[in-house]
Amino acid sequence: MAARGVPGKNKETKKAADPLVLDTMSYLLLERNRSLLTVEAYARDLQEFGAYLAGLPKSESPIGRLYPQLRTASTSDIRRYITQLASRRDYSPVSIRRKLSSVKAFYKYLVYAAIRPDNPATAVPGPSIESKIPHHLDTTDIGKLLRTTIAGRSEPQRLRDLAIMELLYASGIRRAEVTTINMSDVDLRNRVILIHGKGKKQRKVLFNEAAAAAIESYLRVRPRSADDALFLGRGGKRLTPKHVWRIFRDLYNVSNVEDRATPHTLRHSFATHLAENGVDLETIRELLGHASLATTGVYLQMSMAHKRRAYDEAHPRDRMKDR
Repeated sequence: MAARGVPGKNKETKKAADPLVLDTMSYLLLERNRSLLTVEAYARDLQEFGAYLAGLPKSESPIGRLYPQLRTASTSDIRRYITQLASRRDYSPVSIRRKLSSVKAFYKYLVYAAIRPDNPATAVPGPSIESKIPHHLDTTDIGKLLRTTIAGRSEPQRLRDLAIMELLYASGIRRAEVTTINMSDVDLRNRVILIHGKGKKQRKVLFNEAAAAAIESYLRVRPRSADDALFLGRGGKRLTPKHVWRIFRDLYNVSNVEDRATPHTLRHSFATHLAENGVDLETIRELLGHASLATTGVYLQMSMAHKRRAYDEAHPRDRMKDR
């Protein structure tokens, strides 16, 4: 059984007071190599499910309570919970499947730890998800976003924010991955960064000269700190994914970009623009850190220019002599 207590926990993690939820979090972190962000999301999901089982009013926070009902929940309980979520407009099929995955992982741990003999969530299907093409920005909007600055920011903050935005688009990394970058991970000469990704997997990503120049400018004014993090916030401490989200949001709000966008939109834009300009999917897969080429293949659906180029090169009719 996993040891109680979650290593590296933050304030939000400490609120998960139910011992079984804490044990599950430790198991997922230490033995399943899940990221802390994923484990914290699972903990919130489990406490929401516990609140449902306990009949807790929606006006009361489910965080930090004991839920003995979690130990004895049945397959019918889980089915009713998923049905109730599906009836609400504020939960998408993707969100519901994520919550069901949390519940399944919890009972899988209970079986593993010999706390109960069965996993009541195994037979519960999640809602079907329509295959959607990821949203991305065109290069004009990307240019607007990367030229945006915020009045009143100090020079170190302004240059840090620009370096983060350039790096998000140049490398396609996730906002959580931005916060894991250490000074020692960055090779400016060769324009390569070692990324610490999901499940403690590491990969090397490339970045362009624009991002290299932005990082170099930031490093000249980076505050001195005992923290080895590349990007620092207040007090010389490492940024969190929430900080990266706020930096993006603040810049986006004054950028005059009308199309909706999030930090993840830059990841989709990175992959789409590479595909449109002829980069093969295997290279894009490695740069994105996808485990499966099938996951990366969605970007080819977005790339009509790539399809047209491949078609024109392959079809012989337009090259025949009678044309």
